[in-house]
Amino acid sequence: MLLIIVAVALIAYITFNFFYQRKIMKQLTEEDFRAGYRKAQLIDVREPNEFDGGHILGARNIPLSQLRQRYKEIRPDQPVYFYCQNTVRSGRAAQMLKRKGYNNLHCLKGGFKGWTGKVKKK
Repeated sequence: MLLIIVAVALIAYITFNFFYQRKIMKQLTEEDFRAGYRKAQLIDVREPNEFDGGHILGARNIPLSQLRQRYKEIRPDQPVYFYCQNTVRSGRAAQMLKRKGYNNLHCLKGGFKGWTGKVKKK
């Protein structure tokens, strides 16, 4: 019985997070992302080794693991375009910034793994 309660609670939590992230962060197709990211703050929330392996031109690397300490590097008065490998970390980053008062939050639908544009590697 306890296992069923835990499973239901976990499913409810995951479902809530999914819909909450969709509410606070607009998921953009690659075409829409390309149209707006040059006028926004482009943030790659992947870890530095992932960023060094390839990233979108013009992106800044602020890993999700460091965002709590570094969020003030992101201006709240400008749009924020996030991406990660597949959108999970982007959603968490958006939740964190929303709690800090940021509102104009966007992410690349499908994440970096679906990106077909120019990539810079170190």
